Amino acid sequence: MLYSSAQDWRDAPHKRVLFFGMSGLGKTHVSNMLRDGGQWFHYSIDYRIGTRYMGEYIADNAKAEAMKVPFLRDLLLSDSIYIGSNISFENLTPVASYLGKPGALSQGGLPIEEYRRRQEQFRLAEIHALLDTEYFADRAQRLYGYDNFICDTGGSICEWVDADDPKDPVLSELSSRALMVWIKGDDAHSEELVRRFDRAPKPMSYQPQFLSRVWDEYLCENNIEAGDVNPDAFIRWTYAQALAHRQPRYAAMARNWGVTVTADQVAAATDQDRFTDLIAGAIDAALETRP
Repeated sequence: MLYSSAQDWRDAPHKRVLFFGMSGLGKTHVSNMLRDGGQWFHYSIDYRIGTRYMGEYIADNAKAEAMKVPFLRDLLLSDSIYIGSNISFENLTPVASYLGKPGALSQGGLPIEEYRRRQEQFRLAEIHALLDTEYFADRAQRLYGYDNFICDTGGSICEWVDADDPKDPVLSELSSRALMVWIKGDDAHSEELVRRFDRAPKPMSYQPQFLSRVWDEYLCENNIEAGDVNPDAFIRWTYAQALAHRQPRYAAMARNWGVTVTADQVAAATDQDRFTDLIAGAIDAALETRP
């Protein structure tokens, strides 16, 4: 770990943390709380993905749709209009919209091969954005004078790493730059996440092997062709399985590379001092379980 003890963390002139876990458990909430206190720089992986690594994909996809409309086509070809995405920390919809959902075109779905292609684009984009953490931590201090740094990752970080490999390139780099903190939910949190997702299903990114398995299972169980899949029905059906798939991967990341806090503890850390105490306790707890 980046900090050798709870006291080392408390005394550190530069506190650097990286949050990971399922979306909806408080990563962005606590990041915003610390940022709003004025002493922490907030680096959002999802925002970096949308603005740096997938911005052209997103804009080109919108342009492709506009080119289907003769009026807009003429304006685009004459450089009379500009099409871009309006991504912000609070609005990452353009990234999700580009990722899309697999299934029937008539219901807004994507052919599964196109969906897989966009999933691979996202995988590479997220890895690149994660590896930019060092640059942004140094930039925050050098350019803006922030001594403290938060990296707010997306829920899919666990899909691209092998937490049981002590030489994993992504985790080796991240853990040397920031304290990795898993925000862990309990069964009640998982049930609430499923209910929330069921009300408003949104695109997700999946490990390729997991996606292939659940896609084939869904087609088989429902005796349906790929082109007839209801996109929302598929991702609703997949979500609970994705939660179960990711939990042990997050746990291994925390066990081998960082510390664990609960979603309830994060919700109770309403200011910087409480947050500092929370992380100090998590470091002590992690050290007690390690040889």
